[in-house]
Amino acid sequence: MSESLLNWDDYIQVASLSDLGMRRATNQDNLSVSLASSMDQWRRKGHVFIVADGMGAHAAGELASKLAIDHIPHLYAKYNGSSAPEEMKKAVQDANSEIHRRGQANEEFHNMGTTCSVLTILPQGAVCAHIGDSRIYRLTQNRIEQLTFDHSLVWEMRVAGQLTAEEERMGKVPKNVITRSLGPYSECKVDLEGPFPIQVGDTFLLCSDGLTGVVSDTEIGSILANMSPDEAVSVLVDLANLRGGPDNITVIIVKIVHPNLATESNAEAGLLKVNSRKTKFSVSPIVWAIFAGSLFFTALFYLTGSWQTSILTGVVAAGSFIYLMIRLIMGSFSGQHVTPDKRFGKGPYTRYGCASSAQFAKQLADMLRKLQEGALRENWSVDWVQLKALTSHAESATKNRDHSTAIRSYGRAVSFLMDQLRNQTDASNSSVEL
Repeated sequence: MSESLLNWDDYIQVASLSDLGMRRATNQDNLSVSLASSMDQWRRKGHVFIVADGMGAHAAGELASKLAIDHIPHLYAKYNGSSAPEEMKKAVQDANSEIHRRGQANEEFHNMGTTCSVLTILPQGAVCAHIGDSRIYRLTQNRIEQLTFDHSLVWEMRVAGQLTAEEERMGKVPKNVITRSLGPYSECKVDLEGPFPIQVGDTFLLCSDGLTGVVSDTEIGSILANMSPDEAVSVLVDLANLRGGPDNITVIIVKIVHPNLATESNAEAGLLKVNSRKTKFSVSPIVWAIFAGSLFFTALFYLTGSWQTSILTGVVAAGSFIYLMIRLIMGSFSGQHVTPDKRFGKGPYTRYGCASSAQFAKQLADMLRKLQEGALRENWSVDWVQLKALTSHAESATKNRDHSTAIRSYGRAVSFLMDQLRNQTDASNSSVEL
């Protein structure tokens, strides 16, 4: 296909949604989707997706997350000469510097910060740059994996052996206390993870903790496995809101649909470029001493008529000179290579099977029933005819044991009813006890 006629819709499916939630007055989350302008640019820089969850009083958190999603793609596109993962890491670090500068310059924005999770889809695989507790998942072969490590007090204490599973379940340590973010400090530590191999059908999800705080990994996996990205983002946000929507909810879903984006189709692509920056080279003083000494004695033996000895020392002088020239040339370039088998980080950090399709379909049916009961109780205006058609299709699929279709149909019904409830003038809280 001609580069000018390239349509990424044939290669990759992308859907995104950011929602206020049920308890927040403002949305401090932000997201960015940056698809490469051509196949050649994709080979060099990949596709870039970002979710950022801001923190700070007034409009500070919203500003911090907006600065992150604006600056990172711009900086990443400018950098050239090192590996794509290292360029992305530098882009995130430099965005931190700008967020920190803006925070220091205005007392109203002092100490503002944001989480930041970046997914880059490259020929070599998926690479994550990450700071904070927003997450990146991969659904592959009916298994959902968390590719990023939560920089939260809970996760840090768990890894350090200072928090038991029972203490975590009882909420001994608040889940929303994070240990790293962009903005509060002039420097930050950014994690790189990957590259993770990509297969056709693999689905990636980036999200803020407004989703993961109330929807489990296995439920997320089942929704991703049974719905298109467009439907899945809506159902995930609606499910989070049905469970109280305590925080802003932001979701990006990326599904690989063409083999040209699969890792095995790009096996020859090295993760690496050589960084060609000039650098000061160094040679052992012993080599300099051998060169200088052999040159001196060559001249001395030649002048005193010891021809055979001067030839021997001359060979030593010539050899050491050639070695010095090679070191001079090689030392003119920094030689940090990222080899094709180089891996960053230790992910995935969790791995679960998706929720049973039959059980999850039943769970969605129960949610829908309770939501309908709530709508009737509150006397909300609902298009019951349309809702009945969606519900009947789901019930029919369940009877035929077509649980995947049932999940999609129940999900559509839930989203339809949630849209109806949002349009109620007095429906300030559409959460229900599930």
